[in-house]
Amino acid sequence: MGQQLEDMFDDDNYPAYTMGQAAELVGVSQDFLRSLETRLLNPHRSEGGHRRYSRYQLRLAARTRALVDEGTAIDAACRIIVLEDQLAEAQRLNRQYQQDTDQPKPLSHGGSDDETGPRAGA
Repeated sequence: MGQQLEDMFDDDNYPAYTMGQAAELVGVSQDFLRSLETRLLNPHRSEGGHRRYSRYQLRLAARTRALVDEGTAIDAACRIIVLEDQLAEAQRLNRQYQQDTDQPKPLSHGGSDDETGPRAGA
């Protein structure tokens, strides 16, 4: 059980924070977080219907707040964040693809050996 608890704390998507905690950590009102639900965030709901936020969602809310504080309209800020998130995911996938294609490929034998194969000169 200790490992499972540790995994939850390491998981950026684990819904660990109540709305009040999330608002306090991000430095916004609960109304601000609610306003992000239709545009950006989809918080987990507890069995009792209470909103629970993940660290990942808190980062999105904090980035939204920063853009709004700079004068960006909230709808535009949410669109910017969605695009930034999509770009980051595309870059991550591209890096993974590059790593996969840069790995040396194992040699395969197509059924017939050439003159340098194991039976050469036999």
